Amino acid sequence: MSGPWDGLSLEGRGALVTGAGAPDGIGFATARLLAARGARVALASTTDRIEERAAEIGGGAVGLAGDLRDEEQAGALARAASQAVGTVSVLVNNAGMVQAGQEMAEPPFLEMTAAQWQEEIDRSLGITARMCRLLAPAMAASGWGRIVNVSSVTGPLAAFPGASAYAAAKAGVDGLTRALALELGPAGVTVNSVAPGWILTGSLTDREAAAGAATPAGRCGTPEEIAETIAFLCGPGASYLSGQSIVVDGANIVQEMKGA
Repeated sequence: MSGPWDGLSLEGRGALVTGAGAPDGIGFATARLLAARGARVALASTTDRIEERAAEIGGGAVGLAGDLRDEEQAGALARAASQAVGTVSVLVNNAGMVQAGQEMAEPPFLEMTAAQWQEEIDRSLGITARMCRLLAPAMAASGWGRIVNVSSVTGPLAAFPGASAYAAAKAGVDGLTRALALELGPAGVTVNSVAPGWILTGSLTDREAAAGAATPAGRCGTPEEIAETIAFLCGPGASYLSGQSIVVDGANIVQEMKGA
C-alpha cells in the first residue's frame, strides 16, 4: 500500500443512499458526504425530486425514483444503482418514517388499525430488509461491504405515545443489524446502525424542537452530524466495527431528569 492510509476514503466504491430526497434530510447530507469522500453515489427517493438532489451533488451522482415498499420497484432500483455506480458496496438504508406527500399517522396502539400497523412496519423495517436482501449478495461475493441502517433512539432505547409501530419497526432494524453482522461478517461485510435523536430536518415539529432544546447539548442535532457518523461506518477505518448501534443524540438518552 503506497502513501498514507486514509480510513475515511471511499475512492472507487459504489454507494446507494435511500430516503435521500429531502434537501434538509439525513439521506441527502449523507450522500453528499460520501461523494465528497470519493464514492460513486446513487441516491433514491419515492419522487423525481431525487434528480434535483443528484444534480446538487454533481460529479456523476445519480438520482433514482421508486417506491421501495414494492418488491418489483425495489429490485429495479437496485439494478439501476448497480449499473450506474458499479457494485454497490456501500448501502445506507435511510428510507422510512415520513415519505414525500404523506402524513405519518400516530394513533394510540389500541386505536390503530391492522393496515396502519402493517404500513409502518413495511416502511420503517421492510424497506431496510428488502434492500439488504437485494444488495448484500454482491457485497459478499466481492469480499467487501458496508451496510449502515438508520435506526432511531425511539424503539431500541425509548418511546413516546403514538409511536408504537414506528418503535417496533426501529427496534427490528437494530435486531436485523445484529443478525446480519453475524451472517455477513465472514464475507467481509460490516453491518451497523445509527440511532439519531432529535434532528433538525424539514419534518421536525415544534414539539420535537422543544425536546431537542432540553438535551444536554441544548439543541437538536443536524443532518450533517448524523452523516459524519454514517460516513465513518462506511469507510475502511471501521473495518472491525460491526453489529453495533451508535446513538447520536447529544446525550439525551443518558439524562434521567430532562428539562429540569
